[in-house]
Amino acid sequence: MRKTMLAAAAILTISSAAFAQSTVIVTDPAPTGSVVLPGEVRTYVMEQNTPSVVYDGDIVVGTTLPDTVEVHTVPDMDGYAYTVVNERRVIVEPKTRRIIQVLE
Repeated sequence: MRKTMLAAAAILTISSAAFAQSTVIVTDPAPTGSVVLPGEVRTYVMEQNTPSVVYDGDIVVGTTLPDTVEVHTVPDMDGYAYTVVNERRVIVEPKTRRIIQVLE
């Protein structure tokens, strides 16, 4: 009986250690953080006839655009602005000018 209880205790200990190793705790969004845009923002940006500007840097989420790149606010949607860079539409944070999403 004692051997059975020791075996059961050993199995529980091993399985709980294995479970603990597979547990993932997320405290922040992923650094590449895909933002879920309100549908109205995407629709508005895609419908605008905004000329594209040339930019030598990378057009990826997290890039901060220089002041030479004009950004346009999205009416009635605080926190969203957009521009077209190298023929790609991008959503940016108006205050920081950081790209938060590249629309394809």
